[in-house]
Amino acid sequence: MIERRPIATLMAHLVLILGVLIVAFPIYLTFVASTQTAEVIAQSRPLSLIPGGHGLETYQRALFGGKNDFGSELPAAAPMMLTSLISALVIAVGKIIISLLSAFAIVYFRFPLRGLVFWMIFVTLMLPVEVRIGPTYEVVSQLGMLNSYAGLTVPLIASATATFLFRQFFLTVPDELVEAARIDGAGPPRFFKDVLLPLSTTSIAALFVIQFIYGWNQYLWPLLVTTNEGMYPVVMGIKRLIAGESYTEWNVVMATAMLAMLPPAAVVILMQKWFVKGLVDTEK
Repeated sequence: MIERRPIATLMAHLVLILGVLIVAFPIYLTFVASTQTAEVIAQSRPLSLIPGGHGLETYQRALFGGKNDFGSELPAAAPMMLTSLISALVIAVGKIIISLLSAFAIVYFRFPLRGLVFWMIFVTLMLPVEVRIGPTYEVVSQLGMLNSYAGLTVPLIASATATFLFRQFFLTVPDELVEAARIDGAGPPRFFKDVLLPLSTTSIAALFVIQFIYGWNQYLWPLLVTTNEGMYPVVMGIKRLIAGESYTEWNVVMATAMLAMLPPAAVVILMQKWFVKGLVDTEK
């Protein structure tokens, strides 16, 4: 029987509330700034914590672009968010598909040096994109994939982490299922489709959330492989609104930052149940 301790429960809730306030306050401040004018934000006095009345106008300019007070063109966030969305979806889905197939091959197929192949994949965890960025860029450039979705996504699709997680889960699948499928005449493709995929749904959901956010937040790699403004993701767009301008419209910058947070937040909220279940299920 679990003993109820009101004081401990109260302290736990206070700590949680304090943590939420610490995390949420910068987001709220960003939202407040996005509803003010650039002149109000530029003032030296502390920014008001009450939202202003220019939110609709600011978000419209952030989404669809426009001109600032000096006549310079502001980049529109809508096409950049579409680029980020496509890239994040391709990276997340591609990582999951490749990792599922590679883990399935490593666990259920017998071939020479199978263990060595797995450890070669696993060792790549120590070689992030930043380390191999020079050779990767050279390959992408030689293949003519600069300023394209292929260049933005293909080098980031392979995932040793996801392969490792799926491999560990496949190792927990009872051998009786494999034998039963073999007796029923199910070949490897059917066993993979009808048995392993349904069992892996929670793991797939959890990894999709993680990999989608990873793909959405990419900055360094798109900075190298894109020179066409039409292929800029929204993270680069935020930087463009700040860098190289003598006059920065911080209200538009903050509105673009708020818009950039919406898709990842929506994915986490909509898939929260699957995400938590995929991480804490006892059979994982």
